[in-house]
Amino acid sequence: MNNKKIELLKTYLSLYIDHHQVLNSLEKPDSPYVILDVRNAPAQVKQDQIKGALAMPAKDLTEHLGELDKNKQYVVYDWTGGTTLGKTALLILLSNGFEAYELAGALEGWKGMNLPIEKL
Repeated sequence: MNNKKIELLKTYLSLYIDHHQVLNSLEKPDSPYVILDVRNAPAQVKQDQIKGALAMPAKDLTEHLGELDKNKQYVVYDWTGGTTLGKTALLILLSNGFEAYELAGALEGWKGMNLPIEKL
């Protein structure tokens, strides 16, 4: 029984990527990562985003898959880690052959660590 739990946890954790791994890579010109802000809200509600992120609401993601590069790794984030938008976006990307992760801690964790954001 413990082996099943361990495998489930390994699978669950493999869906997430640490913000420091993403941040350190984004500073390099050949970064494999593209950050997608998948929050379903207009800019005036969002007010800010992770620096360099592309706004691609989860509700519209399927319609914009053709604009994405399959050679990149997509990092999606939502308001907090407890919401389902990030997981919905991750499911869409993975189901369509993209390499993707959900940002551990989401936007809330990123801001809590005082990592770079930009106003909208």
